Amino acid sequence: MCEKDFEIEETGPARGEDEAKTQVRKVKKKKKRVKAERRGVCHVSRVPPRMDHVKLRQVLSQFGEIQRIYLVPEAVAAQMNRKRAGGFRGQAFSEGWVEFTKKSVAKRVANMLNGQQMGGRKRSSFYYDIWNVKYLSKIKWDDVTDEIAQRHAVREQKLALELSAAKRERDFYLTQVDKSRALSSIEERMKKKQKVQQESGVISDFPSDQFAPKVIRQFSQKKPVADQAGKIKPSLSKDVLAGVFSGQ
Repeated sequence: MCEKDFEIEETGPARGEDEAKTQVRKVKKKKKRVKAERRGVCHVSRVPPRMDHVKLRQVLSQFGEIQRIYLVPEAVAAQMNRKRAGGFRGQAFSEGWVEFTKKSVAKRVANMLNGQQMGGRKRSSFYYDIWNVKYLSKIKWDDVTDEIAQRHAVREQKLALELSAAKRERDFYLTQVDKSRALSSIEERMKKKQKVQQESGVISDFPSDQFAPKVIRQFSQKKPVADQAGKIKPSLSKDVLAGVFSGQ
């Protein structure tokens, strides 16, 4: 047996194991894809205060098995306004998505709960709140994550643009302040120098009208023609009047 044949015999089983592993990975991916196609996603357009993903899972899990939940945190400005008004001071959420293991369960939950009172215990803070649930047809969890990532990217881009614009305005303001300070200091030095020269009797090289107040000229305005138009009465010519009375 040659060395070449010996190498082929050694590498043969290793290649077979790699192919088997790839086949197992393909089967697992196929099963995951099939399971993902069977799942249904519901959109919760309003999440009441004091409700987080744990409480939402506890409430909705009684209708069916839940796979994943994602809640969007409330904007910082809205959170600050709510705290200033004396409302709930904890973390609040604006909207969310719930993934059920079965599409039929997701549809049933959306049809049954949408527009209904949340209920539960009367002492709960969201007892009188109304469900706003909608079943998202032909929408998978990957689509939801892509949309969330796109929203984050757009938000970050807007924030970066606003920050850059604010920075430009600040830099422009600071440069104008520096220029104003420099001009005012130059003007004060020139005034002091001119005053010293005048007291010492030295003829100043600076023009006397340099620091004189600016004269704003005012010109008398003519009255518009439209004001006199109403005062002018229409008059008929004598020829027209003679023709009228001569015909009688």
